[in-house]
Parts: sequence; C-alpha cells; structure tokens
Amino acid sequence: MLKNKKILVGVSGGIAIYKALDLISRLRKQGAEVRVVMTEHATKFINPTLFREISCNPVAVTLWDEQPEFYAEHIKLAEWADILVVAPATANVVGKMAHGLADDLLSSVALAIPVTKPILLCPAMNSNMYANVAVQDNLDELLVRENYFVVEPAEGVLACGTVGLGRLPEPQELLEHIDATLGEWYGDLVGRHILVTASGTREAIDPVRYIGNKSSGKMGFAVARAALSRGALVTLIAGPTKEVAPVEANVINVQSTQEMYDACLEAYPKVDVVIKAAAVADYAPAKVAKEKIKKNNEKLDLTLKKNPDILKELGRQKKKQILVGFAAETTKVLEYAKKKIKEKNLDFIVANDVSQPGAGFDVNTNIVKLIDKAGKVEELPQLTKDEVAHRILDKVLKIEKQNVSRKK
Repeated sequence: MLKNKKILVGVSGGIAIYKALDLISRLRKQGAEVRVVMTEHATKFINPTLFREISCNPVAVTLWDEQPEFYAEHIKLAEWADILVVAPATANVVGKMAHGLADDLLSSVALAIPVTKPILLCPAMNSNMYANVAVQDNLDELLVRENYFVVEPAEGVLACGTVGLGRLPEPQELLEHIDATLGEWYGDLVGRHILVTASGTREAIDPVRYIGNKSSGKMGFAVARAALSRGALVTLIAGPTKEVAPVEANVINVQSTQEMYDACLEAYPKVDVVIKAAAVADYAPAKVAKEKIKKNNEKLDLTLKKNPDILKELGRQKKKQILVGFAAETTKVLEYAKKKIKEKNLDFIVANDVSQPGAGFDVNTNIVKLIDKAGKVEELPQLTKDEVAHRILDKVLKIEKQNVSRKK
C-alpha cells in the first residue's frame, strides 16, 4: 500500500543515517513519493546532494534558506505528507518533539503535522542514552499522543562499541513498519482482526524424519502482509518456513497439524476473518518412534492416522466470522473446490491448479479462481502472490458489506 503515498523522511544527525538512504531507495521502488528534511547535524554525516539524488526531490535543510522550494516550507511540507518518518531519530530530536520545540526545520515540520496524519519515530542512539530516564519519559510523552508511533530500536553492536539496545532496525523492517502504520491510519481493514494460516506442517516419523509437503508459506505470508498494510490486526499461525514474518503480525509458530488445529481454535473466537492458506498434512504416523529408525530392511511400513480437519471444525463453530479456504488441486479444480465450500461452511474459496506453471508451491506468482457460496467464479490472471492477497481481501470486504446489507 506504499504506492503513490507521500512520505516525508526526517533525517537527524546519527551514525545510523546511512540506513536512511537505503530506506528511501526501497520506498521509491515500492512506488512512494519521498521528500527529505535534514537537520544541520545530519549534513555533517552525509551531503544533502546524495539524499536529493536518491529521493529525486529537493532536500530541505534550514528555515533560513534564501530560495526555499516552498513559501513557509515547514507548513507546505507538513501539508504535502501522508506521514512523517524520522529515521534515525536522535535523543535531541525526540526531546524537541516531546516538548514542542521548533528551533530548526525538522522540529518545525513536526509541529506543523496535523493530528490527522501519523508520525513514526525510529530512535537510534547509544544504549545508555536510550535507557536514560529523560529519553524514556520523552518517548512515553509522545506515545500518549494519538498520531505518534515509535519503532523500538534493535539490539546489537553499536558504532561506539557498546553492545545493547539502540541500533536503527534494518531498512526492510523500517519499510514494513511504515507500511503497517499507514495501513493502521488510512486502511480499509482498520478494526478487523484477521487470522491467517501459512505453510505446510510436519508430522514426525521419528526424531529426525517427518512427513510434509512442498508448501513454502509464500501465499499465506503475502496475505498477512497485505492485511497489515490495510490496517488489520493480524494473527499469523505458521508452520515451518523460510519466509520472514511481517514485523507487526502476532506470529504463532507450529510444527504439526494438531498444533495448528489447537492454535486456530484458541484464536478463533477473537477474530473477524480467517484466511486458511496453510497446506497442512492430512495424515500423520499413528505411532512416532522414540529413536531414529535404522534402515535395516528393504521395506518400511508406516500406518497413518487421519489428522483433525481444521477448516471443517472452524466452519462448524462459525458464528460471526468470514471463513476463507484454499483448494490446491491437480485435477477437477472447480468440482473439488465447490464441494469443499459446502462441506466446510466457507464464505468463499481460493482455488488453483498447483501443477500449472506459475501457480504451484514455492513460486512468487499464482493463478487462482475465487469461488463464492453461490458458485460464482472469478478467474484471476497470473499475478504476484502479493497482488492475489489484495484481491482476496477485496473479496472479504465485499462479503462483509453484503452481510451488513442482509442484516438491514
């Protein structure tokens, strides 16, 4: 949801300033328009020309420029922006913003940002400075204000050699925080709690072997990211995966289908929407060996037991929730998907032929059909999984509106 957003990046004088360049580059690649305001101290670390070239916009530094880009530049920049992001935010800048000081361009812009727009602070400083009571009091003061958000610094080795809390998080993480903050402020899913399941599960045979499948979790993680970017509160229940979880999601990691079943049923009463993108194992070994099974014989026989059907149980218990399932098939896609809608009491299903190029496991694209309870089929072209995720959420909102209309 960063595309076409107007993001004002405030850069203050800390050694972490180099990460701001990478952040701005990533924002522009996502389609955002970016402008930069630097403090005088920041210019001692990096020349404004570099920020101008990366942002493709003039860089504002001082209130006293003889030829500013705008008249009353601090006001015009505040009016232009959808969000002010201060990265890095030094202790000095945090203190100014907490106490309403405006002795330079950045602090003046911060004061001019209306309460209808969010301000995201990304503190970065020595760990002792960050832990100082004065800094913590200032951060607490800002967090009381409705439109202020703070990204907690990361822990690690700091430029001064200290090991502790105070590092500016990596640019990709900052990007996700910006996206989620914009979603929370402007998104069309604000107020909804969405449960997403992702990846496959592993059913143990012995301490080192398991039964699993090829699911990477990419589709489920894409849905979680998309929901966060649109303002939803997201609980992500994920099986084993290499995917990196969105920073703002409540992530519950599981291994087996039974563990996912238990986690889903515990979360279910509190959520508004379930999007079950996980490809769980339908069967598990009836007995798990306590020690590694040695390959002494030519043949190994395994007896499998049926795992609990998570989606069916959610459908049985459904009250107010919108329930979305997935059907990853290799034949008779529509037939099996429509049967699943009825059997599991779904609002709609996302069906695809995983044997089709560009639609299988562990790829970044998908080709799906959205099928509702009435049997209406919406065929989507090959899209990225992030694009598919947004189309799924669009469908959720459409069903939500239909449900409201029926109640009236």
